[in-house]
Amino acid sequence: MAKPEIRLEVYKGERQLKLIQPLIDKDLSEPYSIFTYRYFIKQWPQLCYLAMEGDECVGAVVCKLVSVMYNSGKIYRGYIAMLAVREDRRKNGLGTKLVSASIKSMIAQGCQEVSLEAEVTNKGALRLYENLGFIRDQRLEKYYLNGHDAFRLKLRLAPLPGGALFHLQLDEDPWLRCSSHPISCLTCRFCRMAQGVMSAILTGIRKRVAMYF
Repeated sequence: MAKPEIRLEVYKGERQLKLIQPLIDKDLSEPYSIFTYRYFIKQWPQLCYLAMEGDECVGAVVCKLVSVMYNSGKIYRGYIAMLAVREDRRKNGLGTKLVSASIKSMIAQGCQEVSLEAEVTNKGALRLYENLGFIRDQRLEKYYLNGHDAFRLKLRLAPLPGGALFHLQLDEDPWLRCSSHPISCLTCRFCRMAQGVMSAILTGIRKRVAMYF
């Protein structure tokens, strides 16, 4: 018998929380209480998507969207709190579809920036987000309870107050911002947009790239 088609749907109610929690808990670097799930899902149900295969939940993403002060203005910042795909349904683009659906919903609500944290050892997650345009903004030492570091990833969707498209912290390693593409980084989206305003950083990147030729 053919398997049911996987469909994405927006969170509908408490019954689906019981489907999401065990799926996400299985893959998390640290456990979440039921109150953490409800904090996100009760306030931003429209940003929680489930991948349903028949009556089974095989993937889910949980997000939020808040307004924060930035310089002299206010911006809307999205946050991807949880993403999980059942192991036997991975490597088929399902995680990308879930994240894309949530970002599309955030954009419709005026979101200008999306961020998240991913464990530095989680190569699959880092690849997924970087393929969607996220850049590595900061390395957070011993961020998780297991002692592992995390990367904070950001996706800028619109200019911030003052005209800056990327908020750059000059004390960070600019090499983190090139999505781990050492040969092609000078033509990636970030480097193209940074030209003219971050010449010093780009000069450093070019010197590193030269090492690969």
